[in-house]
Amino acid sequence: MARRKRKIPLRKCIVTNERKPKEELIRVVRNKDGEVFVDPTGKKNGRGAYLAKDLQVIEKAAKTGVLNREFQTDIDEAIYEELKNIVNDQTNEK
Repeated sequence: MARRKRKIPLRKCIVTNERKPKEELIRVVRNKDGEVFVDPTGKKNGRGAYLAKDLQVIEKAAKTGVLNREFQTDIDEAIYEELKNIVNDQTNEK
């Protein structure tokens, strides 16, 4: 009997609108208290938005303010810096 392949959950990048596997995206979360932070585990409670692990995508998100609109709040520049660091760390590992 053939084993069924596990379904890979796809999520949509809010900048590029591309659907990708969760592992290829970074999750940013706004919790009930209105705090916005990067969620590397992808499991924290709150409203999540996904960005592709690509420096150009993160820079475009910062320029266009797409996260501000998504979470209806002002996003601290430190969030974008943290996102860039995550992408840089992962590209350096490869």
